[in-house]
Amino acid sequence: MAQHVVLWDPLVRAFHWTLAAAFVLNRFFTEAGDRPHQVLGYVAVTLIALRVAWGFAPTGAARWAHFWPTGPRIAAHLREIKQGRPHRRLGHSPLGALVVVTMMSGIVALGITGYAMQEIDYFWGDERIERLHSLIADAVTALAACHVVAAVIQSLWLGENLPLSMVTGRRRLLSSEPIRSRVAEKDASRTDD
Repeated sequence: MAQHVVLWDPLVRAFHWTLAAAFVLNRFFTEAGDRPHQVLGYVAVTLIALRVAWGFAPTGAARWAHFWPTGPRIAAHLREIKQGRPHRRLGHSPLGALVVVTMMSGIVALGITGYAMQEIDYFWGDERIERLHSLIADAVTALAACHVVAAVIQSLWLGENLPLSMVTGRRRLLSSEPIRSRVAEKDASRTDD
């Protein structure tokens, strides 16, 4: 029987699914500029602010030190892909982390441009900021689609259901990985991952 470790804490899982729901609802089910659209935008930006703060928590895979997509981590991951080796680490892969950080930044940019269009008289009716808001929404949608497709492909490659770990919080350990109640922090300070 495979052994598991708790990887994603409840706050990270709630953040992930609530942010995904807010974005999908805003993108496909609300009218731009209407009150529900604005409220969901504020919810999304607030969620990201909470997640950013939670990234400085003392332990876990959600820590920025463990999660942040550094240049050496991304380079090592790209070498593994080029060599046809699966990248197995607890938490997001470096490329996955890069996409997540970029999506979060995009959602903050959506919040800023949306707020500017609705609340700052100078930008009222400014087509440039409306176009920018729309382009950012398209980019975040494309990144979200890439994120989902990559999670499915990576799941097939690694032989485990990665999206399920964001539901349960648990991830299967390889036989070579020691059992821990949380993700080891020693790799947080290393940049060669």
